[in-house]
Amino acid sequence: MNTTAQGPRAEIDLAALRANVRLLRERAPGAAFMAVVKADAYGHGALACARAAREAGASWLGVATPAEALALRAAGAEGRMLCWLWTPGGPWRAAIEADIDVSVSGQWALDEVAAAARAAGATARVHLKADTGLGRNGCQPADWPALVGNALALQAEGLVRVVGLWSHFACADEPGHPSIAAQLTLFEEMTGLAARLGVRAEVRHIANSPATLSLPESHYDLVRPGIAMYGLSPSPTMGTHTDFGLRPVMRLVAPLALVKRVPGGHGVSYGHLYVTPGDTTLGLVPLGYGDGIPRHASGSGPVLVNGKWHTVAGRIAMDQFVVDLGGDTPAPGSEAVLFGPGDRGEPSAEDWARAADSIVYEIVTRIGARVPRVHLNG
Repeated sequence: MNTTAQGPRAEIDLAALRANVRLLRERAPGAAFMAVVKADAYGHGALACARAAREAGASWLGVATPAEALALRAAGAEGRMLCWLWTPGGPWRAAIEADIDVSVSGQWALDEVAAAARAAGATARVHLKADTGLGRNGCQPADWPALVGNALALQAEGLVRVVGLWSHFACADEPGHPSIAAQLTLFEEMTGLAARLGVRAEVRHIANSPATLSLPESHYDLVRPGIAMYGLSPSPTMGTHTDFGLRPVMRLVAPLALVKRVPGGHGVSYGHLYVTPGDTTLGLVPLGYGDGIPRHASGSGPVLVNGKWHTVAGRIAMDQFVVDLGGDTPAPGSEAVLFGPGDRGEPSAEDWARAADSIVYEIVTRIGARVPRVHLNG
C-alpha cells in the first residue's frame, strides 16, 4: 500500500531496508545474498520488500511456504527464489513451472518433486537440506548418503538438478555456543560427502542473520539474512540494532481515539489491573491483540505521545488499549508511536520484545493485516 493512512498504520521505510541490505552485503562480500521475505517479509509487506532488497543487490529471495512463493511470483517478483517448507502433496509442479527452487529434506520429498518434474516435462532445481543439529527440517547424517545418491540418479535422468546444499543454525544468536562449531564441522562433512559423490552445487548456505553479522567462516556461497534486513538485532545477547549500524524499517503508529479526564481511583480496562492513582488523563490507542499487539505487554508496553514515554495502563484488549497520560491533554488524533527506529525518542520493537518477554521477530511479524502497511521511499 502506498497511500497515506490516517488511522493506525505501519510505516515501512524502504530506504532503510535498502541501506540494511547494502550493509549486510558488506559483511559477506564474497557471498550471494538471499533476502528472506517469508511471513509477509516479517510483517513488512513481501512484494515491496522483495523489490527493494533486489534493488539493493539481493540476488535471491527466500520464503518458507509454497503459497508464499507462488503468490510472490504471481505478483511479479523476479529472480531466483528458494522455498523450503513442504508437506506431502504440495504444489511441486506449480513451483517448478514458476521457476522456483525447492528444498528437499527426505526421500518422500525427492520422490514427489521428481514425479512433478516428469509431469511438467521440466527439470526441478533442488537444494538438499542437511540436519546438522537444529533438529527441525533437514536430512539426518545417517540418511544423507542415500538421499544424495538418489538425487544424483534422478539428476542423471534429467528430472532434478542439485543446485544447493544447505542447513540452518540452532544457536548462532548466542556467540560462542558450542553447537555453532559443531554444526559447521558437520556441515563441512556432509557437503564434502555430497561433493565426493558427484554433487556440483552452485551454492552452499547456512548463514542466517546472526551468522551473517558475526560468523564470516559460515558465509560460504550465499547468506540468508532475515530479521537483520529489517533493521533489527537477532538477539539481545548480540547487542541492539544500533550496535550493527542497522536501521529499523517499521514504525507503528496510531492516532489517539479519545482523550479524557478521570478521577483518582478509576479502574482501567478489563479486570481493573490498573487503577488511577489520582486525577489524570487517559488516552485510547485503537490497536490491540487483534492487530498483533502482545497482550503479555499489558501494563508494560511503552508508547510515545507528544514526546513523552508512557506505559500501557491495564490490559491490552482485542482492538484497543489505554495509556495514562499523567495529566497531559493532547488532542484526539494526536499520534501515539508504539515503536520505530528510536532516534526520535520513541520506543523500539526491541523495547516491546522486552516488555512482552518475547523476541523482536514476534513483535513485527505478528502485526496483523488490519493494520495498513504504508511503504515509504519506494
